[in-house]
Amino acid sequence: MSQITHPERLREFIGALAETLESDPREGDLLHRGGKLLGQLVQHDDWLPDEFAQPNPERYQQFLLHADARQRFSVVSFVWGPGQRTPIHDHRVWGLIGMLRGAEDSQSFARGPDGHLHPEGAPARLNPGDVEALSPRRNDIHQVSNAFSDQVSVSIHVYGANIGAVRRAVYQPDGSEKLFISGYSNAYLPNIWDLSKENPAQ
Repeated sequence: MSQITHPERLREFIGALAETLESDPREGDLLHRGGKLLGQLVQHDDWLPDEFAQPNPERYQQFLLHADARQRFSVVSFVWGPGQRTPIHDHRVWGLIGMLRGAEDSQSFARGPDGHLHPEGAPARLNPGDVEALSPRRNDIHQVSNAFSDQVSVSIHVYGANIGAVRRAVYQPDGSEKLFISGYSNAYLPNIWDLSKENPAQ
């Protein structure tokens, strides 16, 4: 396992987000305050271990970085190989996406009167440091792609549940859906809690 240069960044983010949930669990305020916290985290690209930033040539990877003990939220790294993209899908819980390296394009979809899904607005480009908020109430259906055909991109996602266990859906353009549970690509979590590595005994 690679050395984590600044594990305190993720640890402090997790603590601050948990405090935000305790103090004001309303979605609007949570997305606003949590988005600011995530923006601070992805301003720095020196804390994510290499094991959780590895692409797979077959498909994008979703690595669990932290799951709240009460499953109120989870933090994952999404790793996009060159040119990779998701199907059209939803989340069914609130979400925050922060761009760590590279870039990604997110296209929102809305259901028309005929039940079909139609692109809603232009794709949103996320560059390093940018944060996007998602809500089941407004923009939960989208398709995300690596903005680059020749390099890897990595984004950090925060969801209002243990997202790898949430039953949600992928969609066809006609609006039909197929349920899925994503799971995760990793078998272990980054060890950000071993403070002995940061504060050795004198």
